[in-house]
Amino acid sequence: MKKEQVVNCQFSVWYPIFKKHTIKSLILPLPQNVIDYLLDDGTLVVSGRYQTTHTHTAPEFPEFTSQVLEAINSLGGRVFPKLNWSAPRDANWIALNSSLQCRSLSDIFLLFKSSDFITHDLTQPFLQCSDQDSPDPVINYELVLRKWSELIPGGEFRCFVKENKLIAISQRDYTQYYQHVLKQEEQISQAIQDFFSQHIQYNFLDEDFVFDVYRDSQGRVWLIDLNPFGEVTDSLLFSWDELTSGGEIAEQQEGPAFRYTTSEVTVQPSPCLSYRIPRDFVDLSTGEDAYKLIDFLKLTKSQQEESEEEEEEEEEEENAPQ
Repeated sequence: MKKEQVVNCQFSVWYPIFKKHTIKSLILPLPQNVIDYLLDDGTLVVSGRYQTTHTHTAPEFPEFTSQVLEAINSLGGRVFPKLNWSAPRDANWIALNSSLQCRSLSDIFLLFKSSDFITHDLTQPFLQCSDQDSPDPVINYELVLRKWSELIPGGEFRCFVKENKLIAISQRDYTQYYQHVLKQEEQISQAIQDFFSQHIQYNFLDEDFVFDVYRDSQGRVWLIDLNPFGEVTDSLLFSWDELTSGGEIAEQQEGPAFRYTTSEVTVQPSPCLSYRIPRDFVDLSTGEDAYKLIDFLKLTKSQQEESEEEEEEEEEEENAPQ
């Protein structure tokens, strides 16, 4: 995997190419002061347990906040956030609804500051590249806001392409058993192959890459993401040794190898479990990260105010003259 391949998998690079076949999205340049904030860890005195010589106040980004809110509203009021490459999938546990659905910049900040995936994007995007001796390309970081869509995990699949040939397909959420995947194996595989040959093959900048798709209830396939062909990308039910050698998989069958969880017995724990609770929960409960705590409190207050407004409206309706 070369640095150029990583650069080519940035959302702003592939989205214009495949815009018609993916979810509507908006891209906003990420200001340097926001990047600094996302990477900054502070210390806060909470219940007198920690001493510090610094007093932290929540930073304000009025212009950026306005841009983000305008973008969110234009996308229907709910969005799925990510950076150039990654989404904060390892941080959904910290959201009050355990979802990556965001309605405000505070929602986004809370997820981003709690995510190791986001930190990797910002600090080490070329960590596993083979051409380490070459200079790192300059990256212009961006906030990607995708229109919120209720995607059923059982409809997501990861596809591996080598030399512009689709060699393997894996169930994205391999931790669960989905009966419809077992029953519709041939239809799902064929639909993905048709989508690849009609819309993806030879249209991307590299000949080796990984792409994620979603097959909806109508059988239509949508492009969800593009990733580098290398160990920085989760190989799911395959190994990278299998995928890079190519021979083993190719000899098994004519089309791409298709792997999925075949029964309840083979269900596995989520790989994101290792990211949950310890670091971020401790940061919140002890004040080790001042800004993260401030974001969490602001988000909690906002949701409480919304709940109180709804209750007041209900009371007014009940007391209204008939």
